[in-house]
Amino acid sequence: MKKVLIAYAVEREKIALSFKDCTIDYVYTGVGKVASSIALMDAIDRYQPDLVLNIGTAGALRHAIGTIKVCTHFIDRDFQKEPALELNFELDSKDLLLSSGFCNTWDVDGICNTGDSFVTSLSDATHDDVFEMEAFAEASVCAFKKRPFVAIKYVTDIIGQNSLKLWEDKLADARTELTTFFADKEVL
Repeated sequence: MKKVLIAYAVEREKIALSFKDCTIDYVYTGVGKVASSIALMDAIDRYQPDLVLNIGTAGALRHAIGTIKVCTHFIDRDFQKEPALELNFELDSKDLLLSSGFCNTWDVDGICNTGDSFVTSLSDATHDDVFEMEAFAEASVCAFKKRPFVAIKYVTDIIGQNSLKLWEDKLADARTELTTFFADKEVL
């Protein structure tokens, strides 16, 4: 039996899942990079998962509300803003994910942009798929702990179009659609 750990930031994003030949544990991480890092580090130590899934919601510029993006490339927008500091602001988890035998049939092409603020406006010059507040930090923890990681994000809002209100209104839809998305998915 493989162990899967599902991380979610907001209680209203949690969905019940099951995968063949897997046990599932959940960790509520809270919002933001620091809270999610601490919670995930503790949960990995406690549960010793073979795979970590970050499941939740995000804003977007280039994708319609209701789109689900499976992300293995992560950008820290806070670090990205400080090029003079030469901080590593990009991380890719695809190789570890696929080489471990997980999610090999999934389309894992998404780019997730993470920062410690709710994005309400942004230049459309970015090529990132979704924008949220935890995944880069969680991907970093998983890289440190050598755990395969993937983030699955439901687009709840279009950045610049009353994003916070749309996000709140779309949380129930996100749970329903993410549950449907996983209905025919296997991690092994």
